Amino acid sequence: MDYTQIFVFLTNILFVMTLGWYLITNLQWYDYRIERVVLRHHKTWWHLVYFILPFFVYYAIPEYFWIYFYAALLPSVILWHRKLDKKVILTWRVKRFLILLFSITLVLDILFTLKGIAHTYSVFFPILLTYMASWGTEKFLFLAYKREASRKVASMSDLTIICVTGSYGKTSMKNFIAQVLGQKFNVYATPRSVNTLGGIIRDVNESLPSNTQVYICEAGAREVGDIYAITQLLHPQIVVVGKVGPQHLEYFKTLERIQRTKLEIIQSNRLKRAFIHTSVTDETHEKVTFFGDGIHNLNATLEGIDFEIMMNDTMEHFHTSVLGGFQTININAAILIAQEMGMSTEEILKAVEKLKSVEHRLERIDAGGKIILDDGYNGNIDGMLEGVRLCSLHTGRKVIVTPGLVESTEELNSELIDAINKVFDIAIVTGSLNAVQFDKELKVPQKIMLADKSQMVKTLGEVTRAGDIILFANDAPNFI
Repeated sequence: MDYTQIFVFLTNILFVMTLGWYLITNLQWYDYRIERVVLRHHKTWWHLVYFILPFFVYYAIPEYFWIYFYAALLPSVILWHRKLDKKVILTWRVKRFLILLFSITLVLDILFTLKGIAHTYSVFFPILLTYMASWGTEKFLFLAYKREASRKVASMSDLTIICVTGSYGKTSMKNFIAQVLGQKFNVYATPRSVNTLGGIIRDVNESLPSNTQVYICEAGAREVGDIYAITQLLHPQIVVVGKVGPQHLEYFKTLERIQRTKLEIIQSNRLKRAFIHTSVTDETHEKVTFFGDGIHNLNATLEGIDFEIMMNDTMEHFHTSVLGGFQTININAAILIAQEMGMSTEEILKAVEKLKSVEHRLERIDAGGKIILDDGYNGNIDGMLEGVRLCSLHTGRKVIVTPGLVESTEELNSELIDAINKVFDIAIVTGSLNAVQFDKELKVPQKIMLADKSQMVKTLGEVTRAGDIILFANDAPNFI
């Protein structure tokens, strides 16, 4: 093999690994479901530029491909990766994929070289083989890990499992339940926004302490059957379905399908009590308690929330420093579960008063003379409108940073824009997903469109000053 052949050989391996890096990054974003990467990607033109076009150039002009690869493709992929705000996480699954891809590519290229059967090496074939082998490996490991998680849960005979789902506020509800019950019980809750079957299995196997009395799990879904699968793994005794609305319509198509999917959570063979928000269904059942309409005398300000709930035939007054009137729905669920678990009214009152805001969900930060409301993880219309309302209570200038609603409708984004127009002095729109609609409908005194979020900090430094309130409303990663 001469130097030219070695150069072509190494270039091909590097080319395949570049395509593999792009593929596994996208697969991780979309829960390793190839159909979602292909059919539901938010920026499909990326596939054309970084995946399809390179194949065409490789086979159309093989003798000059190295120029295109080193001068155009490789630098552009490196730049693309650097600009991502949600880069690939090097989990063992990703590492296995990349090691497998490198090994298959190396073996095939050596065989092709020894046999002398091709002037250009195979590119698509090693990627296809790696994807199929990776899928089979992960399926086998998934089933093994699932059996391990099932055995661990079954072995904890005194463990009470609470499963939480809904369109909005699942993570906040989970955290509030954990904080309230944590005043009396040894509680463990799934971390951050872990809510898929795979994530829950890993959490149970690696992190669930053996001395836990109450395990609180968040259940999310992108397809019919997702929540049922989680329910059949954990068999929770207590379940909660929070408010359901037109979130993730991109996947479910209709509100009715969303409601049916969320209600899969009650199909537990150990179910003792289900707390269902009134927006989900009105079908009665002996184990179902409806909630959401029992909040009275609500007063939500930039200092916290005051509200009243009827408990044991007595109207009880609650106060918490948590922001957002909509959070009373999630706190209401925590109160009901605390009662179900035998906590006294006095214990519950004290626990609610001690509640802390969930990170990035209407979290108040005072810095540099400015009030920052970090609502970056809140992507539903009710929560965003409440953030807007809270900002309207501020006497100084008002600034909002938002990409708008994601996985929602144009009508709901118009409702959000209308609210923004009535309150804010400055609107900074990030990302391209809703940019056209926001640019057309926003009528605030100062409008700033940022296609690249890397400029956001610099922009905020230039346009804001002490005395401002700044609302970060939702935060979509730039692949969306």
